[in-house]
Amino acid sequence: MRRAFLAITGLAAGTTALVALKGAPAATQAAPDRPVAAAPVVPGGPAGAGPTPAAGATSAAPGRSVRPSPKATATRGAGSGGGTRTKPATAAPKPTTAAPRPATRTVTGPTVSYRYGSLQVRITLSGSRIVDATALGLPVGGQSGLRSDDVQARYSGTSGEVVATQSADLSTVSGATYTSDAYQQSLQAAIDRA
Repeated sequence: MRRAFLAITGLAAGTTALVALKGAPAATQAAPDRPVAAAPVVPGGPAGAGPTPAAGATSAAPGRSVRPSPKATATRGAGSGGGTRTKPATAAPKPTTAAPRPATRTVTGPTVSYRYGSLQVRITLSGSRIVDATALGLPVGGQSGLRSDDVQARYSGTSGEVVATQSADLSTVSGATYTSDAYQQSLQAAIDRA
């Protein structure tokens, strides 16, 4: 019985010393003189609170060791007379919002009449960047339809010349000068509206 009592007391004192030394700022710094039978520090509780056990008394149950909480760090208090105190671990702040995505919007230019009919250009923007363009109301069929198809193929779409240049300064499609000019006029007005 006496051996068990001494073993438990030694275990409690050793654990207390280990916690105090582990929280010290330098590993080479010696611990101050303390009584061997000091009560173990309970994480989360204030230092020196509650009754102090008499010499030889312990609060640990047989077969159990006193360990600091994994969420708390034991540190030496500057003027605490050799006692320890616990500091709760802080969690990193979480980001609250994601970066805003640019709004996608569509702007349509005015209808421009020209020698072979009329057309208007509609552009789609993401933020201030043109991401798509298309001509509406182009003539269909005959020579005018073929010229319109050439203009649409070169200027419009997500990989067309409008998206590449981000302006109405486009090269004229050979054989479709009137349609090219009308497209550029409506496009410039749509860009101005955006």
